Order: sequence, then C-alpha cells, then structure tokens
Amino acid sequence: MKIATYNVNGINGRLPVLLRWLEQAQPDVVCLQELKAPQEKFPALALRDAGYGAIWHGQKSWNGVAILARGGAPVETRRGLPGDPADLHSRYLEATASGVTIGCLYLPNGNPAPGPKFDYKLKWFARLTRHAARLQKSKTPVVLAGDYNVIPTEFDVYKPESWAKDALFLPDSRAAFAKLVKQGWVDAVRKLHPDERVYTFWDYFRNAWPRNAGLRIDHFLLNPAVARRLVAAGVDREVRGWDKTSDHAPVWIELKASTPKSQTKVRKVTE
Repeated sequence: MKIATYNVNGINGRLPVLLRWLEQAQPDVVCLQELKAPQEKFPALALRDAGYGAIWHGQKSWNGVAILARGGAPVETRRGLPGDPADLHSRYLEATASGVTIGCLYLPNGNPAPGPKFDYKLKWFARLTRHAARLQKSKTPVVLAGDYNVIPTEFDVYKPESWAKDALFLPDSRAAFAKLVKQGWVDAVRKLHPDERVYTFWDYFRNAWPRNAGLRIDHFLLNPAVARRLVAAGVDREVRGWDKTSDHAPVWIELKASTPKSQTKVRKVTE
C-alpha cells in the first residue's frame, strides 16, 4: 500500500501537475493540502476520471485538505480538529482507507513570529497533540500525514542559521513536534533515511530549487500498529522541477499488507 502526501499549493491551478503525478506514481491513498478552493470548486470529476475517489474540506483562497483513494472513496471519520469550535480553518480531515486511519493535516505556518499567527500555530499544535494521543494508542493502523510547517532539526534544513527566526524553526515549534513524536509516533522518512538530507519544500525565491536549498516540513507519523509494516519511504523530487508546479514535492511511504517477517527494506529517495 502506497500512501502519499502533497501540498499542491492551489489544486485547480496545479491540476495538470497533480494528474500527471498521479498517473506516474499510482499511489493508493493521497493526502492533499493547501487546496485554496471552496468546497464547490474542488475538481472531483477530474480526479474521478483519473481513478480516484475523494473527500475534501475546502476553503476559499486559503487552506483546504483532501484525501484521495484509488479505485474507491475514503470513508470520512472526522472533519476538523477537535478542541476549538470557533476555529473555521479547513486544516484537518480524517478517514479510513484500506483498513488504515488517515489523518490529513495542514498545520498553521505561524509567521510572522512572535505574534497572533504564531500563537494560533502553537494552540493548533496543542489540539493536534491531544487528539493524536488517542489515535496513537489505537490497535488499528493510524497515519498522520501532511504539511506540518515544522523543520524538526538542523539536519532538515539546508542552512539552519537562515531560518533561526522563522516560525517553522523556532524552538517552540520544534519542541511541539518533538512532544508529539514522543507519544510513540514513528517519523517514517527519518526512520528509513536517518543519515540523508531529505527535503520536501523549496522556496520559489532565491533560486532555491536549482541550489537544492530545501527544507523537510512534510511528514508521516505512524502509530505502532502500522509502523512495523513500513518498508519504504521517499520524495518524488523531480515533480518540484516541473512547469507550474507547487513549491512542495510529493512525499510517500509504502506499507506491507501484513506484519513483515523479513528485514525492512530501505529505498533511496527518488532523485
């Protein structure tokens, strides 16, 4: 089973890129973030023609998340992160697909920091952590995938000193991510690539993509019930170089259908 996460940075404007990648990569389940489209403008028919059923939580101009499933439709189990009924941002969607509970999330950016946007980021993070604590203990497989807008360590950014004052890399953000992981989640990409510099985002500015001046901010967290099935993880880096593409690249994991008896296989990140 191949599960992917991809911040499309505007699903309608990037639809040709998304469809090209889906045809090429053939993931079974996809989490999308930053749809930037209201509910009624989601391209469900185009995705259905590509072989994917979908559920989505849209929002005009900003945010928005979706979960796609190849050959069927995910079964929605939650829309919106619990803990704050007044929060109307479309940032969290949860569903089951092929026996796995998938949480698709788009964590707030938090800039400029300090300030109200950073305060909101930390409060949203705290809500996610409380909700995740219940999911982590589940005996069924759970995957939390998406754009976390957090650079976990200095190893996850091309030039740490350049990001020292950015909300993605501030100590409070990194501490919140570490606290979440310490519940017992497995950071899938780092688990299988402990010594590689893996990036998932390259800014449109300062020639970042050609210089490989990237960040790792798109993550998969796996609970113990599914972590033992992890056999591969990577980034489809070449998609970032396509015309009219997102500033993120798709990130993916592969799971065995049952608990693997052989040694876990590590695949090199796609070049």
